[in-house]
Amino acid sequence: MSLKKGRIRPPKRAPGIDQTQEYEEGFEILSNAIMVIFQKQARELSYELLYRTAYKLTMRQFGEKLYHDVEKVIADHLEKTAQETIVPAFVHTKTDTADAGASFLKTIKRVWDDYTTAIELILQVLTYLNDRLPKYNLPGVYDMGLNLFRDKVVRSEQYPIQKHLISAMLTQIQLERQGDVIDRSAIQSAVTMLAELKDPTTNGTVYSVDFETEYLEKSASFYQIESEKLVSSYDAPEFMRKVEKRLEEEYERTIHCLSITTEAKIRNIVETELIANNIHGLMEMQNSGLESMLAADKYEDLLRMYNLFSRVPAGLNEMRTFISKYILTLGSQINQHINSDLKMEKGSGQTAIRWVEEVLSLQEKFDKILDQAANKDKSFQTVFNEAFERFINENPKSAEFISLFIDENLKKGLKGKSEDEVDDVLDNTITLFRYLQDKDVFERYYKQHLAKRLLLNRSISDDAERSMLSKLKRECGYQFTNKLEGMFNDIRLSADMNGQFKDYLEKNDERLPLDVSVTVLTSTFWPMNLSTSPRCTMPPQLLTACESFEKFYFGRHNGRRLTWQPQMGTADVRAHFTKSKHLLNISTYAMMVLLQFNQHDSLSWNELKSLTQIADADLRRTLQSLACTKYKILIKSSKGRDVLDDDTFSFNAGFTCNLTRIKIQAVASKVENDSERKNTQDKVDEERKHQIEAAIVRIMKDRKTMEHNLLIAEVTKQLSSRFMPSPLMIKKRIEALIDREYLERSTEDRRAYHYLA
Repeated sequence: MSLKKGRIRPPKRAPGIDQTQEYEEGFEILSNAIMVIFQKQARELSYELLYRTAYKLTMRQFGEKLYHDVEKVIADHLEKTAQETIVPAFVHTKTDTADAGASFLKTIKRVWDDYTTAIELILQVLTYLNDRLPKYNLPGVYDMGLNLFRDKVVRSEQYPIQKHLISAMLTQIQLERQGDVIDRSAIQSAVTMLAELKDPTTNGTVYSVDFETEYLEKSASFYQIESEKLVSSYDAPEFMRKVEKRLEEEYERTIHCLSITTEAKIRNIVETELIANNIHGLMEMQNSGLESMLAADKYEDLLRMYNLFSRVPAGLNEMRTFISKYILTLGSQINQHINSDLKMEKGSGQTAIRWVEEVLSLQEKFDKILDQAANKDKSFQTVFNEAFERFINENPKSAEFISLFIDENLKKGLKGKSEDEVDDVLDNTITLFRYLQDKDVFERYYKQHLAKRLLLNRSISDDAERSMLSKLKRECGYQFTNKLEGMFNDIRLSADMNGQFKDYLEKNDERLPLDVSVTVLTSTFWPMNLSTSPRCTMPPQLLTACESFEKFYFGRHNGRRLTWQPQMGTADVRAHFTKSKHLLNISTYAMMVLLQFNQHDSLSWNELKSLTQIADADLRRTLQSLACTKYKILIKSSKGRDVLDDDTFSFNAGFTCNLTRIKIQAVASKVENDSERKNTQDKVDEERKHQIEAAIVRIMKDRKTMEHNLLIAEVTKQLSSRFMPSPLMIKKRIEALIDREYLERSTEDRRAYHYLA
């Protein structure tokens, strides 16, 4: 629809006509034209005539009056339209509300479309007036038309149009939420209309003030009821799928039907009612909640929960807390089961290995959960690590268990694993090592186990040992592995020295009663007490070899001292049985025991003890290896594995075996008993005293003066990579240093210390 345009000429006042008459005649032309426009008959009008008329009246200083008179004409038209077109379309019954509501919205759309088209044409007629409205401080013609539509139609004081309009829109949305198919374009048109109408009191829109507020309230009520239905009707995974669907539906509805400004608000309502208010209920759902998902490794459901919970403020924190408690529960169960097994199996090393394998399995489980169900979230990784660290350190044997596990994987003869597979296992073990707070305790056990592997030549390979050493060095630095590397160096130097000893014997034309290979250990590197030789009676042949080596060694190293440690050696012994001969690879102590049976058919426990002078504990272990393992070289009088004081032992002359060379190992590594563990801890505590004092002196030498709490914090920080010293432990070492005059208390502040050079 458009007006016919022509050339506009300046107005000339007709002679004999006063201004009032001129205005009335001109306005009559314009008002009639406006009604024709509203009747959609604008093609019959002359744009030139109408523009000149409005131009003339404006030029005659009737602009403001013309504006208000046009405003009244439009208002009258709107009131008539409301009465004759909109009110009859009201939905008066609850039956057939879907179609009736859609029909009402279409009526509103038709009225709005016709009206805005008419206002645009009226604006063309009144363009000259519209350009001069700012000096009257009046809205433009188009804005005036919108304001009239707002006041006379949408917010009509005569008719409840607003109530019916909002109700129809909300009803259509409610029907769609319930699964009905609706005409979205009708809602979209109503939304566009309301969004174009300004609210005079808030500077917002009629959409946000009249519709959106009620829409959000009704939506909150709907989703409160929906939440109750979903919780009572579905398990956790299905509940979450329904929530995802609702979120998707609301987003799609908002994008296509409503204002984009509503999207975040309706999303917040859905998230609050369906997610935030159901966090605990969802996680704790019996047989389908978070615990069930974790137990069954339901990565898809876990990821869905992670994504949903990430939408609400406390969601992920609650999920992290729940998983942390779950890890602690599983970890505590592992600890309890292992403690029970230890009592039943009397400290078997297999129990320790089982503990590490179960913890590694748990670690692998939650690594996958982190990767596949938590988007590799760093905050989840931190919580997982804290939970593992806590339950691992709640087990006082964890450092020993981890060392035993490494020991098992680095031993020769380990079946079913290649070196690469062993390396992968050790990489995983380092993860557990990181969790240990008392790494110095682990170091002590690792030294003990490494010493046995090196001295008994039981390592799977030198490369594997050094690879593990490199891993520990990367984790803790050179200081941690310094002594361990010293042990390897002793083995290397000893191999060279044995070659030199052999040359020495040949040069001096000296023949020994047996071949001997000596490993010389630096006492500060190795975990055993090497300062004194254990009490035992060495065979004459061995004594001769030892004396020859001492003569060779002291000829090259003046001022050094050697103390023999037969309990750490091995021997190859030829044994003649009734039907076969075998070469037995046994411990030096086992050799001492077997040699006694060259002169005796049977010997009691007390007789063997007297002849060998071996300490009780070592003698019992030695006899167990000879009489209670797969290869029974000796026959024990009593049943069972324990060696009793009244036991008698005899040589098993009828022993047979398909192997020519038989390796009889000492009884497998065992977990320490309470007494042994106390002894180990005492040694660790003594070493910690020196380390704490060294740290205090280093710090104070640098700072000169320091307040007590700051010194405690700095010492803790420096030592935390090895162990966590308690404030009381540090305080005692400070007092010891004061007594020895390394430090003194400040006379000005008794909580501060001075370093004494």
